[in-house]
Amino acid sequence: MPANRNALIRYKTIDNCLRNPYRRWTLEDLVDACSDALYEYEGIDKGISKRTVQMDIQMMRSEKLGYNAPIVVYENKYYKYEDPEYSITQTPLNEQDLKTMSEAVEVLRQFKGFSYFTEMSDIINRLEDHVASARMKTTPVIDFEKNESLKGLDYLDTIYHAIVNEHPIQLKYRSFKARSANSFIFYPYLLKEYRNRWFVYGVRGNGRILQNLALDRIQSLEVLPQEHYIKNTFFDPNTFFDDLVGVTKNTGSVAEKVGFKVAAAEAPYIITKPIHRSQQVVERLADGSVILEIEVVINHELERVFFGYAEGIQVLYPKTLVELMGRKLKKAAEQYTHSK
Repeated sequence: MPANRNALIRYKTIDNCLRNPYRRWTLEDLVDACSDALYEYEGIDKGISKRTVQMDIQMMRSEKLGYNAPIVVYENKYYKYEDPEYSITQTPLNEQDLKTMSEAVEVLRQFKGFSYFTEMSDIINRLEDHVASARMKTTPVIDFEKNESLKGLDYLDTIYHAIVNEHPIQLKYRSFKARSANSFIFYPYLLKEYRNRWFVYGVRGNGRILQNLALDRIQSLEVLPQEHYIKNTFFDPNTFFDDLVGVTKNTGSVAEKVGFKVAAAEAPYIITKPIHRSQQVVERLADGSVILEIEVVINHELERVFFGYAEGIQVLYPKTLVELMGRKLKKAAEQYTHSK
C-alpha cells in the first residue's frame, strides 16, 4: 500500500534527523521533529504519538517501500543510521521499478511530436538515461510500432494547434493519384493515426464534403489565424469510426453486413483479433473453418485486410464485394501465371 502524504512527510523528517551527525536523536526528539514538520507543511497541530513514529521506523527498515533503512539504536536510547552515508532519497530502484519506468518512458516518447510534450522532452531523456544506466545493458522488454522516417510528422503539432485554436490552414497537397500538387484552404477537425500513418479530417474551402488527408502528402502548410473558421458540423468524431475499418469513409456512407469464410489455419487469429468490433461467429464448420460476419462501411482498407489473408479468407457477401475481390484476385493470380 503506498504511503500517504503525512506518512511521507514523517519519513522524510526522520531521514533528515538521522542524517545529522551532530545531534543524538531519542524517540521523543523524532516525535517532536515530525510533529513540527506536519504543522509546518500541513497545518496539523495535534501532534503524533510515539507509537506512530515507532511504526514509521519499522516501515523504513522494511522492504515494503524499498527503503531497507539501516536504522539502529545505540546506548539503548538513541537512533541513527548505521551507514552514515545512507538516505531514503538515494534508495536504488529495484528491477520491477526499472521495468515499469522503461515502459513509461516508451509511452511518453510516442507523443514527442506534440509541443505540449516538448517541455517534458528533457525530463524524458534524463529519465531514459537514468533507467538505461541503472539497467546497464539489459534487453528491452517493450517495443512500440513506429516509423520515425515517415514524412509529414513535422506537421502534426501545427495541425493539432490549428484544430484546438480553430484556425484554417493553407495547404499545398498532392495525393498519390494527382499529377501535380494543389493549393487550397482546409478546415481541420481531427487528427487520426492508422497503421503508423497520420491523417487529418476536415473540409476544403467552402465545400461541404468531409475529407481525410494523409500528412505525408502535404508539401507545405501555413496556419491562417485571421481567416474565418468553419466549425465542424459534418461528423461526430466519437461515433464516426464505429462502423469503419481504417480511415476512408464518406459522410453519407452506410454500413453493410459482410460475411466471410475463414480457413481453419487462420480462424484462431481472426477470432482472437477481430477485423472489426462488430465481428460475430455465424457458423463453425466441421473442418475447423468458420463463417464470420461484420457490419462495416466497405472501403479500401477493408479490402486490403481481406487481401492480406489471400486464400485464408473467402468473402461470401455482399455480392458487390465478392465480385470486386474476385476481379482483383484474378488479376493478381495472372501476374504469376503469365510471368516468365
